[in-house]
Amino acid sequence: MTGRHRPTSHRPYKFLTSTAAAGALFVTGCGVLPGASGDSGEPLTVVTWAPSGAATPDTVNTVNMSGMTAMARAYARWVNNNGGLDGHRLRVVTCDESDTSTGAGNCARLAVREKAVAVVGSYSRYGSSFLPPLETAGIPYIGGYGASEEEFSSYTSYPVNGGQAALLAGNAQQLARSCERVSVVRPDTLGGDGQAWLLRTGLTDAGRPEPVDIRAEEAATSYDDAAGQALQAAGADGGCVTAVLGDRTETFFDSFRRLEPSYGNVRISSVLGSVAQPLIDSTGGRNSPFEGAYVTGWYPNSGDARWDRMREVIREHAFGDNRIDPADTGVQTTWIAYTALSEIVKAIDAPRITAWKLTSALNHGTPVDTGGLTPKLRWRYKDMLGASSYPRVVNTKVTFQTVRDGRLVADKKGFVDVARTLSDASVKG
Repeated sequence: MTGRHRPTSHRPYKFLTSTAAAGALFVTGCGVLPGASGDSGEPLTVVTWAPSGAATPDTVNTVNMSGMTAMARAYARWVNNNGGLDGHRLRVVTCDESDTSTGAGNCARLAVREKAVAVVGSYSRYGSSFLPPLETAGIPYIGGYGASEEEFSSYTSYPVNGGQAALLAGNAQQLARSCERVSVVRPDTLGGDGQAWLLRTGLTDAGRPEPVDIRAEEAATSYDDAAGQALQAAGADGGCVTAVLGDRTETFFDSFRRLEPSYGNVRISSVLGSVAQPLIDSTGGRNSPFEGAYVTGWYPNSGDARWDRMREVIREHAFGDNRIDPADTGVQTTWIAYTALSEIVKAIDAPRITAWKLTSALNHGTPVDTGGLTPKLRWRYKDMLGASSYPRVVNTKVTFQTVRDGRLVADKKGFVDVARTLSDASVKG
């Protein structure tokens, strides 16, 4: 699972260290307001990690999700200025995960050293590196971005979305509503094989033909051949092309738009993370090549009023930090993850919060209300999808969006449940 963040993209780079702790920055907030109850409970330490996109020789291929750690810091300032989390002062430790397995493991071990009660709202593609240390220490991983498959199988993970699998299942349903033929362009990798299978399952479940599966080089600088194949297979009338290439999605659609006039008008599509509001803005807004595109997301579109509280916190407590874009899916996921943490801490209502208490509350089904940004979340066994490929998924809902006048807006009101497609794909796969 990848995020779309200009100007950087995926590839490893050197893990950053500091004399205080490897890769860590400490946030103590701005103090407790006079008379607030921030000192009525013991302080509560959590960790948030994400790759920072720091300059390296391979900067062009370096992922940047620094908005997530910046959002965590802003959240800490906000809650500490308002009495803490149920009276507990929130201490956020951030770590540069560096988009490497070594960086992910280092961040997880930092969480253990800091005696964190949870890792919250983080991003990493290396679940096999960061989850074992957390499992050994009994530290819950709450609201990860969904960038690694292990987040949806590890017993210490509590996801707030359905990951890329849910987006692809939803994208298939969204396309099935109006596309007679679909071409899917995806990486020629094992992960890409899974993407194609989910789209195929969703389209055939909806009574549509199987998509034409077009494999493409993951790190190509031009996709003229793939674009030509996709356009020809989709046809000029009633055809759609969907591309799920992460940071290379923009490159693909550059090639697509150069060829499109000779083939007619074909609807384009993708998923959030490959296409998001920052990318639309940077490629021309209303004149963007994504105008009219279908986009499947996890959450309501960024202009929805349900994001107003987050926007207010960013405005008042991020101090102009331009890494935090409220339209960024990573920032939104971190906000939702901290909302979940807050709900669980309030439900426990104890002078001391531990990792064990949080895990116990999560496992026993303490409900989390995210203000409508997701369905109500619970992580009991019976709340989980239970499909062999995605056993820990509890949120099987997605949103259908479209690009209109340069903005992502709702294409369909409310959430769409993709549980059936996920289950069918898991069984048939």
